[in-house]
Amino acid sequence: MANTSTSSSTGRKAISLEQGYRPSDDEPFMNDRQREYFRRKLNAWKDEIIRDSELTLTAMQADSDSHPDLVDRASSEGDRAIELRARDRQRKLIAKIDAALARIDDGTYGYCEETGDPISLARLDARPIATLSIEAQERHERREKIYRDD
Repeated sequence: MANTSTSSSTGRKAISLEQGYRPSDDEPFMNDRQREYFRRKLNAWKDEIIRDSELTLTAMQADSDSHPDLVDRASSEGDRAIELRARDRQRKLIAKIDAALARIDDGTYGYCEETGDPISLARLDARPIATLSIEAQERHERREKIYRDD
């Protein structure tokens, strides 16, 4: 069983999860334990992205030496541009993680934005920022494919 206590800094219950806990369809959907599981998963993902970004920034600063060879300089600038695009995608991902954390706090996490139906736990475990059920996502992708300008 999960232990609960009130966290004074956040005003929400602190939930302790047993080692190896995984959400199950055998328990009520988006109960306190499941919300805490996904909150921790999202925060760990966000922390990992931030750590990677800091390492990238450190590496880019260390590599800012001038390259005497034009080919080396061009290669370095190309690598830097690729890395910056990757970091921009990571920044957008952090915004999606923050939005998912806000949905956990407001009680809408785990429910499809289109239908209001629960999103499967397997989908949320694989993609914790999901906002659509698999069925709604497939409909969305089909519409995009139909209306895409080729």
